[in-house]
Amino acid sequence: MRQFPVVTALTLALGAAGAAHAADPVAPDPASADPVARGAYVFTAGGCATCHTAPGADAKPLAGGRALKTAFGTFYTRNITPDPETGIGKWSEEDFRRALREGVSPAGEDFYPAFPYTAYTGITDRDLSDLWAYLRSVPPVQQANTPHELSWPYSWRSLLPGWRLLNFSEGPFLVAAGQSAEWYRGAYLVRVLGHCGECHTPRDMLGGLNWYGAFSGNPQAPEGGGKIPNITPDPDHGIGGWSDRDITYYLETGTTPDGDFAGGAMSEVIRENTSKLVPADREAIATYLKSLKPLP
Repeated sequence: MRQFPVVTALTLALGAAGAAHAADPVAPDPASADPVARGAYVFTAGGCATCHTAPGADAKPLAGGRALKTAFGTFYTRNITPDPETGIGKWSEEDFRRALREGVSPAGEDFYPAFPYTAYTGITDRDLSDLWAYLRSVPPVQQANTPHELSWPYSWRSLLPGWRLLNFSEGPFLVAAGQSAEWYRGAYLVRVLGHCGECHTPRDMLGGLNWYGAFSGNPQAPEGGGKIPNITPDPDHGIGGWSDRDITYYLETGTTPDGDFAGGAMSEVIRENTSKLVPADREAIATYLKSLKPLP
């Protein structure tokens, strides 16, 4: 599961205070028997809300239009409300499945990997179905999608199949056997729903994620905003000195062990994503991160 460098901007997908609140018709609940309530939690864990909501107090929730500025040009997120003309109101659940797991539109076009289908491809059947139920429940908004503004040759969609061959492995999320249920849950949240590797993993010259350096940081933050930190348990460069409690408290409040606070895009991630997870999920994330190979 690897990504194009444009998706370093996707940390922004988890930000913009208030967008998720405006879009939620039900309270997110991972334990609910109601697919919509459970899908709302998957939606939150996946950080979908603010990527698909433009910034500003007057922005229409989930109607798209947020600019993701990259070295290849500017991508604009699309309307994912159930509006039949400008949103996904005419999509079937099978169309939605293909989009998340295959990165292909209902018209058969490859999506640009600014949409992190390379991580979402590992989503479980139930999470996918419940997420679809939730998105069908939100108010439809008619707002036309803004065309991407990409430099040459990245504006050529004909190049995407070649990139996919090099950087995309379709299929369920697979990990080595023998770990605890908490570890598996944390791995799934980090690598699939939360797609943390999009920002915290360095990239090769073609823009794919360099999984040999998984979660060891990225020298280029979204929109040139500094560096993305190392979140492996390396004692000198990563979070090796953090306890599990330090990690869970940080994910809940944004407070670091030394009393500092998360800034930039990560503050948005915490406010709109990780702080809304149930405590057991934050603990699972900590368990998984502490199990990673320490990398400088």
